[in-house]
Amino acid sequence: MIRLPHSNIWKLFVIKGALWFMIIMPIIVLFFQDNGLNLQQIMTLQACYSLSLSLMEIPSGYAADIIGRRKTLILGCILAFIGFSIFSISYDFWWFLIAEILLGFGNSFISGADTALMYDSLIEAKAEDKFLKYEGRSISIGNFSEAAAGILGGFLASISFRYPVYAQVLIALMTIPFAISLVEPKVNTERLKSSWESIKNVVKFSLVESKILRTYIIYSSAIGLGTLMMAWLAQPFLKEIGINMKSYGIIWALLNIMVGIVAFFAHKIETQLSELKSLFIVGIVCVLGYIFIANNMNYVGLIILFIFYANRGYATPLLRNYINHHTESNVRATVMSIRSFIIRIFFAIIAPFIGWIADQYGLNSAFLLMGLTVCILAIPCLIFFNKKLQK
Repeated sequence: MIRLPHSNIWKLFVIKGALWFMIIMPIIVLFFQDNGLNLQQIMTLQACYSLSLSLMEIPSGYAADIIGRRKTLILGCILAFIGFSIFSISYDFWWFLIAEILLGFGNSFISGADTALMYDSLIEAKAEDKFLKYEGRSISIGNFSEAAAGILGGFLASISFRYPVYAQVLIALMTIPFAISLVEPKVNTERLKSSWESIKNVVKFSLVESKILRTYIIYSSAIGLGTLMMAWLAQPFLKEIGINMKSYGIIWALLNIMVGIVAFFAHKIETQLSELKSLFIVGIVCVLGYIFIANNMNYVGLIILFIFYANRGYATPLLRNYINHHTESNVRATVMSIRSFIIRIFFAIIAPFIGWIADQYGLNSAFLLMGLTVCILAIPCLIFFNKKLQK
């Protein structure tokens, strides 16, 4: 049996696996359409979800730094359970909107707090140098979980689109006792003062005073935006190239297995590459992935999609590790939430427009626009990294 450096680690793995066991994700668009929603309403729901998550992102990260990561994780899991419960009994746009907002709030309390809790747990165990390894394991577990969920979701949806949602409620409920069993690490003895002034100070430090931390956050947010948008463009892309509905769950599973495998070995890959090379690779693959798919709306594009997802498996733990490295423990959750806030705000703004571009000018135009967007955000960061890290 593999011995983990802290008891929190395996519990966080279980929570991650459960939260990412998204049975409804491979058929979510079909589920909404089955309930009478059009594509514009579906994209509006996702924009509202991202907006609700982003509005609570920094306050929730700040709450994690004030009252502790464990308590905010418990609250997040409870809100996720309530959100999915409402989702399961909803049949129109407005009830789905309420569920999406609650899910956004719930995920905001989980986002950042889980990463910060893992890092602080490793510090307490004097194993913080293993963070990339265990964060990679966590992401790997999440994606393997989502892969398995994709197959199960496709099977349940073939009986009824409602069944995957009912199952999602039970899975969300399972996370609560594991969150309660977590132990707050003692390394973070210096709590932030409970005031909005403290939030402003952290934001000011992260995005103004610390140039290197600001650049890592912006770059990580750009890559995060690219990977998030791809998750929503992948389903219409599969439809565009003629993939039948029975294969959706299998392809979704394989994509997430690809992410999981690469994330599992991310720490080993990083040791073979320099930090600068790693930063350039994840950015170039993200941008070119969009451009190549835009020009290959066929099975060649499907192969590129798998390469894109492999890059996601490497980029996510890598960039989180670099941000944590430049962040103090008592503000770590807030800083990680700033990153997520930027990603979600970008997504909420651009998602409806990307959907409109796809409807009016074709899906390939939407891919090209996303590639250009990530490129514009990433280039200044890479120029900075090239100057800073070569010194």
